[in-house]
Amino acid sequence: MGFPANGSSDKPLKFLIYGRTGWIGGLLGKLCESQGIDYEYGSGRLENRISLESDIANVKPTHVFNAAGVTGRPNVDWCESHKVETIRTNVVGTLTLADVCRDKGLILINYATGCIFEYDEAHQIGTGFGFKEEDTPNFTGSFYSKTKAMVSKASIISELCSCSNNGIFLMIQKKVEELLKNYENVCTLRVRMPISSDLANPRNFITKITRYDKVVNIPNSMTILDELLPISIEMGKRNLTGIWNFTNPGVVSHNEILEMYRDYIDPNFTWKNFNLEEQAKVIVAPRSNNELDATKLKTEFPELLSIKESLIKYVFEPNKKTGGA
Repeated sequence: MGFPANGSSDKPLKFLIYGRTGWIGGLLGKLCESQGIDYEYGSGRLENRISLESDIANVKPTHVFNAAGVTGRPNVDWCESHKVETIRTNVVGTLTLADVCRDKGLILINYATGCIFEYDEAHQIGTGFGFKEEDTPNFTGSFYSKTKAMVSKASIISELCSCSNNGIFLMIQKKVEELLKNYENVCTLRVRMPISSDLANPRNFITKITRYDKVVNIPNSMTILDELLPISIEMGKRNLTGIWNFTNPGVVSHNEILEMYRDYIDPNFTWKNFNLEEQAKVIVAPRSNNELDATKLKTEFPELLSIKESLIKYVFEPNKKTGGA
């Protein structure tokens, strides 16, 4: 099945967006308004096929965007004790939406996670060798990550529910991605440690680490939403599909970000570091640390800035005079 006609000149763009109450979903709506793109938020529950089909019949979209995944509040540790809720949305819901979109001949832009890898022997810190789109996920630290990649077995639900608290979220994420490879209409965007210019938003990675008592200091790939969300809309317009590492090129460490925060926002800001062993004592599920290779995205969008350049241009410079207020 091909999907080259979506958004063609004889059919104006209209987006159907899932995730109205979420951070990314809300930002997508604002971007559509600023670009003059007609859009509506979906009202159906992702795990309910009939409600999704009803949304599509009523809205008649050219493209569907899914930003409705469960990530946990205040963080992924929530998923460890809410396995069924996480599975219902991140596994059943995402796959159902992909399948309905395929039946209707629609592109699905799916905001997923890049937190399904961790540094290993072939991808060591500081080497610049990042994980590519075709690499097999190797991080099983949290249930969130596992759920993003876990739907390849018939016994998936019982297997997931029997998992111990060592990474429910990431287990789901990994297997969902694995299954979505079979849907030629899906564009999977691997988001990591998302950051925006809204330094008051509690979901913002910068906001999070400025409020922690202590932070680790590890270089990571990250996603600057102010730059990359508009690119995701353009990816929809171009009908791009497949898996994409949806991060700015390069890596930045926790300390480097906090140094920028101190220099641009609060000259009196201070912080303390601790190591992974100490961090493990205060969190439920281990956290992913990795570098993703953004060559594929950079080739498609040559104007894409490196992570440090993007941080300065889109986050810290705009907040320099206001202090993020």
